Amino acid sequence: MAVNNSLTTKTQNDALSFEYESNNEKVKLSPATVRNYLVNGGGNVSDQEVMMFLTLCRYQHLNPFLKEVYLIKYGNNPATTVTGKDLFTKRANRNPKYAGKLAGIIVRNIETGEIVEREGTFFTADTEELVGGWAKVFIKGHEQPEYQSVSFNEYAGRTKDGELNSQWKSKPGTMIRKVAVVQALREAFPEEYAGLYAPEEMGNVASFVLEDNAPAVDVAPVEEKPAPVKAEAKTAPMNAEDIESALFGGNT
Repeated sequence: MAVNNSLTTKTQNDALSFEYESNNEKVKLSPATVRNYLVNGGGNVSDQEVMMFLTLCRYQHLNPFLKEVYLIKYGNNPATTVTGKDLFTKRANRNPKYAGKLAGIIVRNIETGEIVEREGTFFTADTEELVGGWAKVFIKGHEQPEYQSVSFNEYAGRTKDGELNSQWKSKPGTMIRKVAVVQALREAFPEEYAGLYAPEEMGNVASFVLEDNAPAVDVAPVEEKPAPVKAEAKTAPMNAEDIESALFGGNT
């Protein structure tokens, strides 16, 4: 019986292995590979979380071994999937419909209360308060650019004490501007970025990605921000078709 169970498990794992092309190279992923080598954060991922990650990698042709995508699990918090830092920009530059972007920050004058959108990330902290970021993505053939603005307080990563974490404290303008950029890109090119989220959007959860895998000593996992690709709970295990439908509405 033990031999039969072992063979059955191996057969199931082989059936769930995904092989696809990424950056002109073949990538083969299986649940065992994900569990043994690709989970960050130390938590125990569920079968559904592993399958969601596998399906996303195949659908978006991502190579996790090149740090294009990360599966992050802290304790009992839902698993989170985030892309590498440069994936959004690289994909935009390869898209023939992409016609450039403008992006910057939103600041409030402390004395007058005036709110201004400004290109870039420079502001004077003694006279201005950083309150958000904005971005416009231009699309060839469209009269109007895709515009997005985001609130600083909604996305800023914080420590357990409520203070800004190291990344958001040292370069707040850069961080909130990037959030606006990736959200504008996702709205402009939904097929290119379906199911993909940048580490800047995830507060504390993905701090180590932003720091090139440096230990995230000040990370406080944020329970109120669930994983973007988390599937709804089901009474029975999800198969690959269920997961693709949950992630992409069945449009593969």
